[in-house]
Amino acid sequence: MTAGDKSPGNGRAGRKPSSRRRSTRTETSTTAPTVAATAATGTTATNAPVTAPDPTDLLRQMMRIRRFEERCAELYSATKIRGFVHLCIGEEAVAVGQMSALAPGDAVVSTYREHGHALARGMSMESVMAEMFGKVTGCSRGRGGSMHLFDVSRRFYGGNAIVAGGLPLAVGLALADQMNGRPNVTACIFGDGAMAEGEFHESANLAALWKLPVLFCCENNRYAMGTALAREHAQTDLAMRAASYGMVAWTVDGMDAEAVAEATRRAVDQVRGGGGPCFLEQRTYRFRAHSMYDPDRYREKSEIEQWKRSDPIPALAERLKSRGTLTDADMHRWAQEIEAEIEAAVAAAERADVEPVADLTRYVTSPTDGSGSPT
Repeated sequence: MTAGDKSPGNGRAGRKPSSRRRSTRTETSTTAPTVAATAATGTTATNAPVTAPDPTDLLRQMMRIRRFEERCAELYSATKIRGFVHLCIGEEAVAVGQMSALAPGDAVVSTYREHGHALARGMSMESVMAEMFGKVTGCSRGRGGSMHLFDVSRRFYGGNAIVAGGLPLAVGLALADQMNGRPNVTACIFGDGAMAEGEFHESANLAALWKLPVLFCCENNRYAMGTALAREHAQTDLAMRAASYGMVAWTVDGMDAEAVAEATRRAVDQVRGGGGPCFLEQRTYRFRAHSMYDPDRYREKSEIEQWKRSDPIPALAERLKSRGTLTDADMHRWAQEIEAEIEAAVAAAERADVEPVADLTRYVTSPTDGSGSPT
């Protein structure tokens, strides 16, 4: 571990909602509502309170994301997937916990490590896999690839290849919802590296100043793109730094899906209730390198193995087995179902077409009436 680094924990910094329980864990097993498609304009009128998710559903989603990412690594090595690919293996608890707390009308702005977020938000595996292949049936018609997954029907606004690039966009989406009187929350997901960028400070200040309904979700995996936290940040308690803007901020164990789900649900309630922006520092760890191009020479292999002992999937599985709500047969059945879903998505992506050359300027320039004026 690096100097100034901290092991995963549930410590918090900054002001806390006084009406909420301090624990970030929940034993409630009410199933969260499925994220349904919304109108293309994203103007959902009402968002009912989101109940706590079923922990077994969190586990199955993590297994699904893990196997999808592993298959993407295999396909990349086989040159079926090209370009930059950033896998979230090890960080699945953050993805499923965050998405379980959001209502259908809420918006999500993610990072380039967003495969797990997209799947947990309800985007089909087939559309995501096709996008990885660069095919026209992909969620972005094959134009975006791994870093630019997008689905307006679920208010999932990317994927962004620029570190911290999504932060100003999230503030704008939240401002639009506020100005139009919509009871929506915008969840803005970014990494610890983004907090060293000017966009974070500008966005955090403006969101706090105008009390915008933004939930800032910092996935602190301790290395950004390859620089240890203490080598990049003078203040390594990122929640404490966020609290300096006058917003509620605390940390949560990002290797615990139940803890993330409960903490996110509390934060969403705070934001949706008119309390202004909120900040969650989710302390997590990626088991793979930053990207498929990264030789991963900035950390010790022994450190990675140590963190694998906190793998969120077997950790939650063991807890559920001890509660009597999970069996090995359940996990075996899920694994088979997930494998079949993935292979069907791969087959569909293989069959799909690339976008025709004639469409290259589509969505780039406006059609004209022949005189040069937009139609």
